Amino acid sequence: MDIAKEVTKAKRGDREAFVRLVKHIESSLHNTARSIVKKEEDVADALQETILKAFKSLDSLREPTFFKTWIFRILINECRSILAKRSRIVPVSDIPAASSVSKDYENVELRELVDGLDEQQRIVVVLYYFEDMPLRQVAETLNVSESAIKMRLNRARNALMGKMKLVQEGKMDYGSL
Repeated sequence: MDIAKEVTKAKRGDREAFVRLVKHIESSLHNTARSIVKKEEDVADALQETILKAFKSLDSLREPTFFKTWIFRILINECRSILAKRSRIVPVSDIPAASSVSKDYENVELRELVDGLDEQQRIVVVLYYFEDMPLRQVAETLNVSESAIKMRLNRARNALMGKMKLVQEGKMDYGSL
């Protein structure tokens, strides 16, 4: 898909072009939102608001090739807004039991470990490793320097290595994720 052409069409009023753009990155948006807000209903709210805001402000996008960076920035801001509104105290009864129907247990375990990282590290790991964004694009999306992204990635890798070592030794307390 030629994103720049689709964005140009969408800016001219072609709604179907905008739908194609969103569908092209829909799973990436969903995965990123899920890694930030955790709850599916919050993910749905974040995606809905992101798409609506992106559609309404598409004219403000100066460079069509940066559509993905632009919409991810909107998504991350929406997720942060949802988290800010959410109460900091969560009743234990509202915490779902960790379960997975995936046969690839190592990936599930890694995803759970990534979800246990602090927000800044988690977002960088998701965008860089799971969404395959280059460092420069991650930095632009989060509005920080590339060196800050490298530092967050390094810290996240170190934290994940420590947690993985504990898991392998059987000493991991999954309640601490």
